[in-house]
Amino acid sequence: MGTEPRAGRPGERQRTGGLRGLLRRLTAGLDELEAEELREDLGAEDATPIAACAERRRFRVVGTLRTVTLRPRGGAPALEAELYDGSDVIDLVWLGRRKIIGIEPGRVVLAEGLVSVQDGRKVMFNPRYELRPMGGQ
Repeated sequence: MGTEPRAGRPGERQRTGGLRGLLRRLTAGLDELEAEELREDLGAEDATPIAACAERRRFRVVGTLRTVTLRPRGGAPALEAELYDGSDVIDLVWLGRRKIIGIEPGRVVLAEGLVSVQDGRKVMFNPRYELRPMGGQ
């Protein structure tokens, strides 16, 4: 009955934190745990947490697309996607676009652009973006 840590399967993330970490995981809500995992998974990217993004400044953010919708703005088509990084959400809006291949719910996206606030929500219009592999590949 050694006290050596058990080796995990390849690619399996090792949990740390001992009793304190176990207690926190038992008392935290599922949404909170998922948000923390997402922040950890995306933390390796050179990006700013969405919650820390200020209005009228350029930022680079990374997260998972929750929703993608076609919503006209000023009579022209606009593709809108809600990006979530575990800290907050930001709406990515591509004006004049009806569809962008690869922009779909569940996809991890790195986006860069000017952040503005409309109706109390953070928005990035026509951001530069990079698609990340799906499913952590």
